[in-house]
Amino acid sequence: MNVAQQLANGLIMGHAYALTAIGWTLLLGAARLVNFGHGQMYMLGAFVAWWAMRALDLPYWAAIPVAVLAGGVLGAIMQRAMLRLTLQQNLVSLMIVTLGFGQIVEGAAGLAFGAKPQTLASPLNAITLHWGPVLLTAQDLLVVVATIAMFLLLHFVLGRGLVGSWVRMVAEDPRLTQLAGVNVAGIYLGIFAFEGAAVALAATLVAPRTPIITSMGFDEVIMTFVVVVLGGIGSVAGSYVAGLGLGLFSAFFGALVAPAYTTAAAFLIVIPIMVLRPGGLAAGGARR
Repeated sequence: MNVAQQLANGLIMGHAYALTAIGWTLLLGAARLVNFGHGQMYMLGAFVAWWAMRALDLPYWAAIPVAVLAGGVLGAIMQRAMLRLTLQQNLVSLMIVTLGFGQIVEGAAGLAFGAKPQTLASPLNAITLHWGPVLLTAQDLLVVVATIAMFLLLHFVLGRGLVGSWVRMVAEDPRLTQLAGVNVAGIYLGIFAFEGAAVALAATLVAPRTPIITSMGFDEVIMTFVVVVLGGIGSVAGSYVAGLGLGLFSAFFGALVAPAYTTAAAFLIVIPIMVLRPGGLAAGGARR
């Protein structure tokens, strides 16, 4: 086994997990909402980019903002549909609604794009880089750089300025925040739109590394859930560290045992950690 290559693979995979989870990190931390349609939104982002390249004849770079815009709009629509439940913090109904929302998105995508696997072609996949025994592509490096940039941006926004303080206030007590004159509905709108845009961005950067299919949302939402919960509800830094840890574990476990059992093995690690440390790697809350 090429240890250096597996280490690189794990770091790349970990950044991909973290980037996919960043929108959910903010959503859980500020809105206290588990969006079980997150994986389907990831899938839709990948297919929107693929459609933009195929139907509109756009280059890969131009297809990315199209998918990000579509994801942001979808997140905003989702927020408007669930605003009353969100303000009431009706978590059971919210989970059911988001689960149903994801199934509707998957069914609609199946009708629109078909069930056949497709390829989101990126020119960066053809650019290979060699560092001793390690082989990477330019697409891999883009995933790493974009993930670090997104986490630094979110850390800065939440840690400084008025918007960050509003988000933290909403996370603590949305009703009291509303009485203080803050537009809580507008904050929720921004959070949902950010989640949709962020997961669409993740899809356009990560999906070129694998075939895309309309049923791939389930695997994405499972791994995202592991990253966010293990990292600590709403913890930006915790999600980043958890993503890297999960990526390294997946790479080495897949190489030493079998990739097919990686998810099951990950839960064998996560379950005792959550029992012994319910707050994950960091305490909960919408924080830096």
